Amino acid sequence: MNANGEFIAEHEALSESSWHSEDAPDPIELGVSGWALAILRGVPLVVLLLGGLAILLVLRLIEIPFFGLRRPVTPFITQFVCRNALRILGIGFKGSGELMTQRGAVVANHSSWLDIFSLNARKRVYFVSKAEVAKWPGIGWLARATGTVFIERNRKKAREQTLLFQERLTAGHKLLFFPEGTSTDGLRVLPFKTTLFAAFFTDELRDFMYVQPVSVIYHAPQGEPDRFYGWWGDMDFGPHLLKTLGARRQGSIELIYHTPAKVSDFANRKELAAHCEAAVRHAHSLAQLEK
Repeated sequence: MNANGEFIAEHEALSESSWHSEDAPDPIELGVSGWALAILRGVPLVVLLLGGLAILLVLRLIEIPFFGLRRPVTPFITQFVCRNALRILGIGFKGSGELMTQRGAVVANHSSWLDIFSLNARKRVYFVSKAEVAKWPGIGWLARATGTVFIERNRKKAREQTLLFQERLTAGHKLLFFPEGTSTDGLRVLPFKTTLFAAFFTDELRDFMYVQPVSVIYHAPQGEPDRFYGWWGDMDFGPHLLKTLGARRQGSIELIYHTPAKVSDFANRKELAAHCEAAVRHAHSLAQLEK
């Protein structure tokens, strides 16, 4: 199978698999004060998201005719919104490591919907997602507006979608993938799916492409389970959002950016995926030991 077919085949596998914990998710008990906090945080959060979206859409009308795929202004709007969303939630945020300046992709472990806010807050990136997300109310609109790359599970469109992938990368977009293919409770890093890296080895990309691994680490609020922010399996988004909004104390999110890997330095996708996984896993494991 060629790189185009492998890319779509892997996307099918990623879209259909999910991780499930042996233990049931922790019960959600807000109480009166929790509901009050959820409202106090939720209202300004909605205003921020909708206001940022409106400004972004207006600016895109100017960007498109002058810059095409390039987005010299609107990614800063996304970054501003995500940084301030974390401030409204009261979640601490810090990042370490140099941000990649080369053209290429970013790969990270995946624990929660909060990953989207934190990864956008630190670096201007464009997520890669299954096409179904584009149809989701609210989230789909935000994803399309912020430049998410949607991949369809259709082998007939494999070449077309790989060309889109190449076009975005050569335009300087930093595309972000979650190679685990699913979210977890935040206490572990699952094996990286290797076929996802196949598209990086095409003749058009290999010589200039870099991939930067990132470890996303969640520190739970004091007195709460370590997996407090984890969102996985069949957990509903609404209750988890309410739990996060209504938390009396908040924890923090830590991002560790590792040295970018040059694709041409690796013989194949499996070696590159193993290298990225090892970097993400090592930092994540050290953080868990320090808790």
